[in-house]
Amino acid sequence: MPVNRASGTRDLLPETMIRRLSVIETVRGVFARFGFLPLETPAIERIETLMGKYGAEGDQLIYKILKRGEGGVRGEVDLALRYDLTVPLARVVAMNPGLSMPFKRYQIQPVWRADRPQKGRFREFYQCDVDTVGCEEMWADAEALAVVDSALRALGFAGFTIKLNHRALLRALVEEVGAGDRETGVLVAIDKLDKIGKKGVTAELERCGLDSAAIERLWSLIDLGGAEGLELLREQLPAASQALAQLDEVLEYTAAMGVPSGTVRFDPTLARGLSYYTGPVFEVVVEKPAIGSIAGGGRYDNLIGIFGKKSVPAVGVSLGLERILVVMEELGMFGELPTATTQVLVTVFDDDSRVLALEQAAALRQAGINAEVWMKAPGKLAKQFKYANKAGIARVLTCGPKEREEGQVTLKHMESGEQWTGPLDQAIARIQG
Repeated sequence: MPVNRASGTRDLLPETMIRRLSVIETVRGVFARFGFLPLETPAIERIETLMGKYGAEGDQLIYKILKRGEGGVRGEVDLALRYDLTVPLARVVAMNPGLSMPFKRYQIQPVWRADRPQKGRFREFYQCDVDTVGCEEMWADAEALAVVDSALRALGFAGFTIKLNHRALLRALVEEVGAGDRETGVLVAIDKLDKIGKKGVTAELERCGLDSAAIERLWSLIDLGGAEGLELLREQLPAASQALAQLDEVLEYTAAMGVPSGTVRFDPTLARGLSYYTGPVFEVVVEKPAIGSIAGGGRYDNLIGIFGKKSVPAVGVSLGLERILVVMEELGMFGELPTATTQVLVTVFDDDSRVLALEQAAALRQAGINAEVWMKAPGKLAKQFKYANKAGIARVLTCGPKEREEGQVTLKHMESGEQWTGPLDQAIARIQG
């Protein structure tokens, strides 16, 4: 029988996992420095929790789970795999009204989407989210951008841009061209600009019922990017004055938080496809390679209210771990990251050395050193050294008859070839140093 994985999924072998965990720990450390607390939610949610939160296109990508028993036979659905981490967070907040506000949480877990697999896009993938719940002020939005900026720079990124827009501004643009009753379709079309280009978006706008004059006017407005675009829109769209003022605040606060000038750029074409956004929206793109966004988010002040008795303001951003890893791999950003978690291989010289080798490995581990013992037949040290070298283990500890007699061990550094002989406690000190 042929053995294959499900399409859009991957097996992550140890070398790959070491790199992933390194990235995750770096990101987790940045989240914690900004005061965000960890949260986990179930992989499975009730179907009604997820449906209707992502727009028509998003809802089609939800992995649904059949009911057990006769309900499943009839094709009934009552559960689903989570599509993102934001809607589950909204449910958690609604179910826990005693949470201290503002509630700042981070969450690093897998999500599932029945999407078409492509480069950097999988059906099962991890999101790294930070969200602030219970704060209406724009400094919460600015902090989300500052967190992303800090996390990416901690990973070694430099050439990236944080695009910024506002859903209320987009709404004003749509109303300006007389398409307020087709807002969702128009925004979905604009959100595809980086994928299908201006010609493709124009065709979709025509399918939404916009005539050539409305489309020309829309392009004249959304082509106004950068700081100059903000000023021109302020003159041409007085209905969007509040949204534009909030964008000014976000830009001011991100600068105060240390985000380098020019990193955050106003982009009126940024729509973000999810329907629950209500305020500022943002997306991060890298200069190279051309892989699309590696992070995105926005303000969603009405989502939590769907589950609870009152509306609760919230804003968040998600880093796409899979795309970040693809970019880091292609740009050679991992450097000399070790390929093994084991720091020392303890060799087994002969049958009489088995127990001693186990005791030595135990002593290393008690000192906080990752150690493993040669698991195959003892002897043939060259074979054991070859294994350590291939596995990327930095040091090898040996103890032959002479060393046993003198109560010593020999420690070899595999890369330099340097050897040292002495008591085990001194060997531990050298490794720790």
